[in-house]
Amino acid sequence: MADFKFEPSKYVPFRDKEVIARCRAIKREDIDKHQNKDLKIRVLKDADVPYMKMTDMVARIKKSSDEGSQLVMILPNPAPGDRHVARLVNAMRLNCKNVHIFAMDEYADENGNIAPDTWEFGFGYAMKKNLVYQIDESLRMPEKNVHVFTNKNINDYGKMIADMGGADICYSGPGWTGHVAFVEPDAPEFDLPLEEWLKTGPKVCTLSPFTLAQNSLHGSFGMSGDLSAVPPKAATIGPAEVVGSKNRIDTHALGVHGTATSWQRLITRLCLHGPVTPKLPTSIHQLLRTDVYISETSAMNIEPNWDKGY
Repeated sequence: MADFKFEPSKYVPFRDKEVIARCRAIKREDIDKHQNKDLKIRVLKDADVPYMKMTDMVARIKKSSDEGSQLVMILPNPAPGDRHVARLVNAMRLNCKNVHIFAMDEYADENGNIAPDTWEFGFGYAMKKNLVYQIDESLRMPEKNVHVFTNKNINDYGKMIADMGGADICYSGPGWTGHVAFVEPDAPEFDLPLEEWLKTGPKVCTLSPFTLAQNSLHGSFGMSGDLSAVPPKAATIGPAEVVGSKNRIDTHALGVHGTATSWQRLITRLCLHGPVTPKLPTSIHQLLRTDVYISETSAMNIEPNWDKGY
């Protein structure tokens, strides 16, 4: 059989072919093995993975309610599942007055102007719609405890979290590029050596074309590949906020409406078993104490299936 060799496209952020080949070959039974024993990797049934975040959120909110203690959470969005968290909060009559939530990121236009939380496609809007306003008003966290990115606070957003002692929990999951939050591997705003990159806080950055493609498949944008519907930039927490969090949960469970297709299958392996590098931003968790939950679909072996097309 003829051999045909080529270099990955210049648009691919991480292009080390030897590392890619090694990670591509990692089998399902080995994906949860890691030399960092504080990186707790578990493979779960697809349907179970989203509930790990929800369960953790409710447990933390209950502790805050019972003790009257402060709780600071960094939340990814849009997360329709947060409606279930709100329902449990209401059913259990949990007091959220000491709960502070920070949106992990928010879209911005080509000039870096951050979308307001009244924009229905934005992440601040989704966080309030799916979580905050679903909680009974008598239990709901005060408006001053609900933090979203704005043009005014972007330069102070990291300090706002740090001044509260850092986040108690940061929830995340890798994008197609391996981004953590919207810290993109090919964004010029985050083109820094690893040591400096790890200390970098919130910025407005340029989104990868791959992220535009990924997000164009989301329900909020019509699931139709409408690249023009996704804004070109975003405000995002930086690696420093991930490092500064007391606890982290990283979820790898994105597929295509319950099919075996998952663009996350390779990037999961690269971020968990490749090098720690700004070219694979979610690889930061390899240095930290993190709970990682991978769906069976994302953990599947990477093998050709000649009977399938798209």
